[in-house]
Amino acid sequence: MKQVKAMTVRLSEDQAQALEMLASVENRPVSDVIRSAITTHIETRRRDPKFQAGLKDRISQARKLLDR
Repeated sequence: MKQVKAMTVRLSEDQAQALEMLASVENRPVSDVIRSAITTHIETRRRDPKFQAGLKDRISQARKLLDR
């Protein structure tokens, strides 16, 4: 079984109400809706060439720091 990490997220009152309403309409726990949204966001970024270029740049910068 995969490890689970608890995290705290601060939302505006409007965001919290909208999230709770969405979860209620979908008859799902709020945490499931949040996890699904995060998964979708991560997958979208993985397919985004601009994000990938930025990620490669960060990796390159980190390697330069380690090679010093």
